[in-house]
Amino acid sequence: MDARSEAGSRLTALGTQLLEVHIWLREMLEDLQDDIDDYFDGKGLPARDLRAHCLSFCTALTRHHTGEDRGAFPAIAEEYPELRKVLSDLRTDHNQLDWLMGNLQKLLESLPEEPDPAAAAKVREEVTALSAVMQTHFIYEEKKLISVLNAMDVPEWRENRPAFLLVDDADNGVPPAAGPVAGP
Repeated sequence: MDARSEAGSRLTALGTQLLEVHIWLREMLEDLQDDIDDYFDGKGLPARDLRAHCLSFCTALTRHHTGEDRGAFPAIAEEYPELRKVLSDLRTDHNQLDWLMGNLQKLLESLPEEPDPAAAAKVREEVTALSAVMQTHFIYEEKKLISVLNAMDVPEWRENRPAFLLVDDADNGVPPAAGPVAGP
């Protein structure tokens, strides 16, 4: 394989990796929604464990979006200035998602140890709003940015996986052995 085709397959993987991170985050949110439903049905996690699960999801989504805001979006804007409006819209979504996550965390902090129908309605409403905004955001971002990421060559991303492509706490920026190389 020549250097150009090797670079092309590595770069193509950046867009694919973004999609994989979005799938992982969607699954995390689905798991959280299931745990919330189980808690309010009286058969799930204790309230403290539900709060920890929520914090884990919110931390992962925040890390992903912070990585985009600080790393991916500036790199994309530099190479594709015509996408600045798209990137601005995506940042606005990030702010809205941060606000929704904050609301959800506050609601979960005040959860009673025993399920309460009034609390259930508020929490389910908040997680439904968070899910709707996140899904719409991801669909728009995937439509606008996957092909752009596939075409980009960011030298810093060759050594370390960028923060917006990390999928869990064990993922310390070292790409999988068989996978493409990327970085912050």
